[in-house]
Amino acid sequence: MNSPDPARAPQPQKRVRELVERGLRRRYRAERRFRAYGLAAAISGLVFVGFLFLSIISTGYTAFVQTYIRIDIRFDPELIDPQGTRDEDTLYAADYTGVLKQSVRDKFPGVEGRRELRQLYGLISEGAAFDLRDHVLENPGLIGKTREFWLLATDDIDQLVKGQIDRKLPEGERVVSDLQLVWLDALVAEDRVERRFNRVFFTAGDSREPEQAGVLGAVVGSFLTLLVTLVLSFPIGVAAAIYLEEFAPANRFTDLIEVNINNLAAVPSIVFGLLGLAVFIQFFGIPRSAPLVGGLVLTLMTLPTIIIASRAAIKAVPPSIREAALGMGASQVQVVAHHVLPLAMPGMLTGAIIGMARALGESAPLLMIGMVAFIADIPASLTDPATALPVQVFLWADSPERAFLERTSGAIIVLLAFLLVMNAAAVILRQKFERRW
Repeated sequence: MNSPDPARAPQPQKRVRELVERGLRRRYRAERRFRAYGLAAAISGLVFVGFLFLSIISTGYTAFVQTYIRIDIRFDPELIDPQGTRDEDTLYAADYTGVLKQSVRDKFPGVEGRRELRQLYGLISEGAAFDLRDHVLENPGLIGKTREFWLLATDDIDQLVKGQIDRKLPEGERVVSDLQLVWLDALVAEDRVERRFNRVFFTAGDSREPEQAGVLGAVVGSFLTLLVTLVLSFPIGVAAAIYLEEFAPANRFTDLIEVNINNLAAVPSIVFGLLGLAVFIQFFGIPRSAPLVGGLVLTLMTLPTIIIASRAAIKAVPPSIREAALGMGASQVQVVAHHVLPLAMPGMLTGAIIGMARALGESAPLLMIGMVAFIADIPASLTDPATALPVQVFLWADSPERAFLERTSGAIIVLLAFLLVMNAAAVILRQKFERRW
């Protein structure tokens, strides 16, 4: 009988080991590729988001500063109060535009001709006349005196000072004339031109003139709209979630409701705008472009999100809590009200804040109910005409003036700041009140 060859005996085990090691190497390479793909995707997402933020901030940060020009204003009594009565109505209706133009002419007395004077007046914003009116109404003692005031420059001059307009271009290719460049240089040489914090952007409503346009009207409109949304959607959403999770019987009708709630969460927001237009405006007759109707529409849109989040928070409460309360003789309502609801409330609040953040950024449903109208006044009630921040961004983005592009990005920065605050509040609430079971 032939004995086995010692040199050939370990060959099968060696081949098996090589196959196993080759397979392990392939698996490790595949895992490294998978991790690399995931890392590349995450880095790509961060790069795109960073590029988006950089583009918005680089375009919009200049909206927070504005050019002002210092002018010696002579409050001519003949133009303001020729009778000398100091009557408030007379002072309110006085010709402050004439006062402004006269003071500008006094600064450049050699300018003559209608065309040249129109260009000279184009250095100062027309809204400066209203500022002068407010000063006189506050202090009538200014009448007959001369005082220095920093007045708002027009959007073209502002863009020139900020470097958005190339002054080296031929006169026919820029909106600022050569004469205006000469006058502006003279004012700069006398230290009469200055860039200051643009408080108008945060204290005024919309305007046809870019230098006078602000976001306060849109901010107040968004606040009133979200207030209506929160007051209606949170209690209704929480009540619906409690009923479906704790009291509703398991049958086909309940299953149909759950399916519809999940489907409504994925419905395009413009559909809710069409529903609000047909029901709240055409049927119930609620005024168009009002925070009340906007809040009702956004309530319909955010209810599915709040219901789903609230149900998930209720499910996260351990069954032992319910069983212990029932074992102590508590009723089903007492169990829910005194034990389940307090423990689930942080998750419900988080879902509500996320729903509100989504509602804050929506514009399509608000466009359908008329909140796209030009609103210059600050809304004072739920039925006053109003607009919202996303709609204000939409309106300014459609304007041809270069200064409105700057304010569009500035309004987006304000909107993003609100969204970041709301999402940060949701994260803080979740981390502070979350219970580990």
